Amino acid sequence: MSDLRPRRSVLYMPAANERALEKAKTIAADAIIFDLEDAVAPDAKDAARANAVAAANSAEYGNRELTIRCNGLDTPWGIDDLAAAAQSQAAAVVIPKVGSVEYLDDVSNRLDAAGARADMKIWAMIETPTAVFDIRALASHWRVAVLVMGTNDLARELRSSLGAAGRHPLVPHLATSLAGAREAGKVILDGVYNDVKDLDGFRTECVQGFEMGFDGKTLIHPGQVDICNDVWAPSAEDVEHARGLIAAFEEGIAEGKGVVTYNGRMIENLHVANAQRLLAVADAIAALG
Repeated sequence: MSDLRPRRSVLYMPAANERALEKAKTIAADAIIFDLEDAVAPDAKDAARANAVAAANSAEYGNRELTIRCNGLDTPWGIDDLAAAAQSQAAAVVIPKVGSVEYLDDVSNRLDAAGARADMKIWAMIETPTAVFDIRALASHWRVAVLVMGTNDLARELRSSLGAAGRHPLVPHLATSLAGAREAGKVILDGVYNDVKDLDGFRTECVQGFEMGFDGKTLIHPGQVDICNDVWAPSAEDVEHARGLIAAFEEGIAEGKGVVTYNGRMIENLHVANAQRLLAVADAIAALG
């Protein structure tokens, strides 16, 4: 089963921006990605790296899951990023443009060589056609805990329109990636929504991602967090229904009924399993405080 730690809202924060890092301590995101890659100019990479490690080690972010997005190994900064992140208390390194199991092995070996904790994981970004085609192998890598859709880069490589209604050009690739994650029992996060002022459009895309089966969404602005958390959290009605369904099933089995119904619908083991997972997610969200 996938890790049930809540990752409804995963916020990119530019590690070169110290004010942003300070603000992140008060934002209700489930997880933070201290970004050393796209959000950081070349002349600020070294400072951003130091800031990200300091933030990950600070113990000032409460229950938020902290990760560091490194630059690729084909850049002047990637190797140093990995070495620094390995020495931090970050839960994972976020690796852009993952294209092969061999690349993941290289990242993992470099983490080990730099003294990373055994439980430090990789979040692998799916941003290229190659990654989509090889999703089963990438998702199965032992150190990969989370897959992250990089929809901007993927759309660019596919020459697809990001503004298309319902993201229809990307939906097949999102679904393929999600199927690979589920087969491997891994968490998978939907990509970012670029128009930070269009909160109605953002909610619509969150609902789409939730309905497809994603575990949460990556975000580029704090103003997107509350909507994201709301969409991916079970409602009070959902929780009440799940508890009632489980109770009805258990009562029916205890009475030896061949067919169990709840609110007029037949229920089976799969419905009970779904209800139990929903309650576990609700409990995990409540535990965040």
